[in-house]
Amino acid sequence: MSDPVPSHADPEADHEGPIRTPKQLLIAVVASFVIPIAVIVMLASFVSDAVKPGAGTEMLDEQAIARRLAPVGQVMVRDVTDVSAMKSGAEVYTAQCAACHAAGLANAPKFGDAAAWAPRITAGYETLLKSALEGKGAMGPQGGGDFSDLEIGRAVVHLANAGGAKFEEPKPPAAMAAASEPAAALSGAIATTAAPAPTAPAPVPAAPAAPAAAQSPPEPGATVAAAGEVPAIYTQVCQMCHAAGVANAPKLGDKAAWAPRLALGIDGLTQSVINGKGVMPPKGGAAAASEADLRAVVTYMVESVK
Repeated sequence: MSDPVPSHADPEADHEGPIRTPKQLLIAVVASFVIPIAVIVMLASFVSDAVKPGAGTEMLDEQAIARRLAPVGQVMVRDVTDVSAMKSGAEVYTAQCAACHAAGLANAPKFGDAAAWAPRITAGYETLLKSALEGKGAMGPQGGGDFSDLEIGRAVVHLANAGGAKFEEPKPPAAMAAASEPAAALSGAIATTAAPAPTAPAPVPAAPAAPAAAQSPPEPGATVAAAGEVPAIYTQVCQMCHAAGVANAPKLGDKAAWAPRLALGIDGLTQSVINGKGVMPPKGGAAAASEADLRAVVTYMVESVK
């Protein structure tokens, strides 16, 4: 028998892979990342049929232009005498107070927590209203909002009653309620006033009036209210605080509260109203009132304690 022919093949050749050099390894690694990403991108582009505008093209859209031209802020004018436009206690709470009182942030008594509200209810409604208007602790004046004193009072009652109080919701002053009557009634009153009066016989000449020199000169502000008449500015603005003593305002007719203020005299008190003092804004919030109007109101209130 003849010997088998020896094989000269390399025994390690069967164990080698397709990657034999560092360059092939680098290509394989890059391809393993690039190819899947390319496939995903192509699939996504096929699945989505939405039109994709070029970058920056939406800047000429009508909505984008309107947003750029929109004013930075807005001015809201509210009639403080319009009772129908005022928010309820629940609305003020939701808009302003709930941010802290719903979760009890910054030691604010939580809504409906009878234990937390008990000592505050004992202090009384006037004390709670004063704290809400002027601010207390971490709470700023009006809790940081912009509401009328009547709206804040409603919110105080809403919060306190949920904690166990039985406060009565504050009522708007009679002047404010009268100002909120339907316009139709007002128009009817104007029409009635403007109606021509029936022709009457010529009156008999009256006796001559007393000489002008015998009449006393009119007091400042007499154009606003006659003697004994309530000034219009008081009924429209001032009585919102001075009728009930809101925010430490001296109540009309309260001699004890007015005693230390009378030393300023009519001129000094009028100047305080013009400049504003404490929580009272300049001119008491009646920006259109003249100095004569304000002097008449001060005179009326001072006369109430004499």
